Amino acid sequence: MQELFQGAIKFYEEDYNNQKSFYRSLQENNPHTLFITCVDSRIDPNRLTHSKPGELYVIRNIGNMIPPFRDDDTELAEGYLATTSSIEYSICKLKVKNIIVCGHSNCGACSVVYDEKMLEEMPYVRRWLKLLQPTIDTVEAMKPESEHRKIWLTELQNISQQLHNLLSYPFVEQRFNRGELQIYGWYYNIMSGQILNYNLITREFKPIVGDKPLA
Repeated sequence: MQELFQGAIKFYEEDYNNQKSFYRSLQENNPHTLFITCVDSRIDPNRLTHSKPGELYVIRNIGNMIPPFRDDDTELAEGYLATTSSIEYSICKLKVKNIIVCGHSNCGACSVVYDEKMLEEMPYVRRWLKLLQPTIDTVEAMKPESEHRKIWLTELQNISQQLHNLLSYPFVEQRFNRGELQIYGWYYNIMSGQILNYNLITREFKPIVGDKPLA
């Protein structure tokens, strides 16, 4: 913990004092992109995108998941309100122009969801991971030949499923259809450092390379 305290001191003495005007300009919250990703400690949204404070509005949860839209306020309030309200606020109030749903390799959620014994010890996690059921159904229909491939396919399919869930929100779908909102699915490979982008039309993941535009 001492390292974190020292880091806070270093931030103020070096980063903040060397860029006072920039940090003071952050009184206004004007992000251009909503970045939805996992709580995994190895994922750093600002580092992955080389963005500065104030550019990304970040939502993090286990498995970078988006609960599907429901108009039943009671059910939303029971367990999903933190994520859904953040999505709503970023789009309706902050007017973000882009949404990135970023999954990653070696995802704990996508592996532990198949471990019934482990989930028995984590009832809250078990309940949250029920949102992965549509993804699991799709992957099992593919009949993966190994455990490793099953988890890898779950990681990829989960991103596609969350984009589908995201577009179930009327205020998201309307803006997307009008061209006011761009939506992307990313898969970050921790070991290689490569990021794949998901094409909503072809339903394929392709590497983000050079100055190639995202399709």
